[in-house]
Amino acid sequence: MEPMMPLLLFAAVCLVLLIGYPVAPSLAGTALAFAAIGLLTDTFDATFLTALPNRIYGIMTNQTLIAVPLFVFMGVMLERSKVAEELLGTMADLFGSTKSGLGISVILVGMLLAASTGIVGATVVTMGLLSLPIMLKRGYHPSIATGTICASGTLGQIIPPSIILILLGDVLSAAYQQAQLNMGIFSPETLSVGDLFVGALIPGLLLVLGYILYLLFIGYTRSDLIPAPLKTGNTPSEPIAAKVIKALVPPLLLMFSVLGSILSGAATPTEAAAVGAVGALLLALLKKQASWSVLRDVVRSTTRVTSMIFFIFIGAAIFSLVFRGFGGDELIEEFLLGVAENDADSFLGSIFPQGAFGPIMIVMLVMFLLGFILDFIEITFVVVPIIAPVLLTLGVDPVWLGIMIAINLQTSFLTPPFGFALFYLRGVAPDSVKTTDIYKGIVPFIFIQLLMLAALAYWPQLATWLPGIVFSPK
Repeated sequence: MEPMMPLLLFAAVCLVLLIGYPVAPSLAGTALAFAAIGLLTDTFDATFLTALPNRIYGIMTNQTLIAVPLFVFMGVMLERSKVAEELLGTMADLFGSTKSGLGISVILVGMLLAASTGIVGATVVTMGLLSLPIMLKRGYHPSIATGTICASGTLGQIIPPSIILILLGDVLSAAYQQAQLNMGIFSPETLSVGDLFVGALIPGLLLVLGYILYLLFIGYTRSDLIPAPLKTGNTPSEPIAAKVIKALVPPLLLMFSVLGSILSGAATPTEAAAVGAVGALLLALLKKQASWSVLRDVVRSTTRVTSMIFFIFIGAAIFSLVFRGFGGDELIEEFLLGVAENDADSFLGSIFPQGAFGPIMIVMLVMFLLGFILDFIEITFVVVPIIAPVLLTLGVDPVWLGIMIAINLQTSFLTPPFGFALFYLRGVAPDSVKTTDIYKGIVPFIFIQLLMLAALAYWPQLATWLPGIVFSPK
């Protein structure tokens, strides 16, 4: 029974979450219940729980995680200052004469909004409310409209600056140091959030390019799905170039100031997050949207989201301690290393190739399935600390692993019937849009995501080349 306890603990947490209980209490409560059972049956050492105060203190004093409330504030402030609404209208005018012009506008605005919020649910809901009625009114087929919105909304997983990459970078950094110590390297290299930000740029932009090329292809081959662009004889009240500059330049300057300060080494991600928060506030002031009531709502939203994230941190810390107390990390390490060694007596070992690739395939499949029932934050703080040290010990590049995990879970959030992004859009879509339309519309974008994962697996340099250039010793 004892070897099964970590597996039963993990299964129990998934079951409790499926029932609908909140994430943080589910993680902590289930873990403590199993710890109590372990103490009664002498299968759990209570000294593991004595490390909990230090864990919580470490979370609350982590300098990297200070970036979380700052980036949340930045995203919420940009949303309340109607930047997305203005961008969508301007982009639609800019690409108005192009086949699939409105769809391309949604992708580009979704990319910018994703980079500013970094939260999938917020981006999908915002884009659904703003662009879905317009796309349907213009004659876009519901499947194309909903697929485009869901795909653009999940770009917040991979387009920096992303809250998700910040959390993943913090966890992978600790796992990378642990893996190097396990290998006898007592002067370990470090991994920063900036490494993940830079590593995500090329894959993220390639995804955006893939989405746009798909919409162009459909626009020129399927007029029944995407109508011809509207042609009006009306003279715009303001030149299009002036509108583009007015709507696009301020948020772009904000994004470049945040990313540029990180890439140039002038600021850490936490300091850059402060730049972004102040910049978003100044942008709202310029647009005359920063009243006291708006500022109060933004601060309250920021507090709610940040509290939720840190509450999950604490729940995940308790779960992790109990899981390790039952020997769960050793169980998973033995399993993955057995697959890596391609043990002839192992069924899985006979299926997957020898070396790191087999364990990576298993981990990616498991995380993809977990993405149906767990949010990225839970997976990052529950699953990644368990599997990452093993994979990194096998010589996997930490930046490449982080980008693979981010895109893998981004794909999971899009996959019917459980994808979170589909639920978010279903909640704001009109009744005239069928759920089957949403499912059909997202399939081509899932295929593009899978192609990106395959390309990353074949060419790891897509994620590792740019960080090596930017952060190489001068």
